[in-house]
Amino acid sequence: MIPVLQTERLTLRGPELSDLDAYAEYGASPRTAYVGGPFNRAQAFDRLSNLIGHWHLRGFGRWIIADQDTNAPLGIVGLYYPEDWPEPEIAWSVFADAEGRGIAYEAALVARTYAYETLGWTTAISLIIDGNTRSFALAERLGARFEKIYTHPEYGEMAMWRHPGPEALQ
Repeated sequence: MIPVLQTERLTLRGPELSDLDAYAEYGASPRTAYVGGPFNRAQAFDRLSNLIGHWHLRGFGRWIIADQDTNAPLGIVGLYYPEDWPEPEIAWSVFADAEGRGIAYEAALVARTYAYETLGWTTAISLIIDGNTRSFALAERLGARFEKIYTHPEYGEMAMWRHPGPEALQ
């Protein structure tokens, strides 16, 4: 049910049990401060399972970003719309080894294209917690613009960035 997407360097694919070690390592790191972490291995398993469940409930979701040559997991990217979100989101997180290599940008572009061309979305947001300067820079590089502050009941204030619609990208 989870489609596989390819870029020059990456494969976007569904989560596999073999991804758990890398995801748990990421989850235990300070890198997760902006996504509700850190979290332990059991919580990492639940979150990895949640990625699969989102596809089944919504018909879209987030992929594991994998190295095309080795299949090593490098992060997570995709389309996210939990019950308490204001709108569907393009979300990304990369693991430490993937930082600074343009992987999140490359993967987010493919995810956004999928949302617009396959699912027919006409807009998308990205919610970013204050202080996450790398994600702010990536949103800007993707052409998204700050729109407003959204206050989430659990995560607090998040900057809502609006991505350009499909007509603006042609």
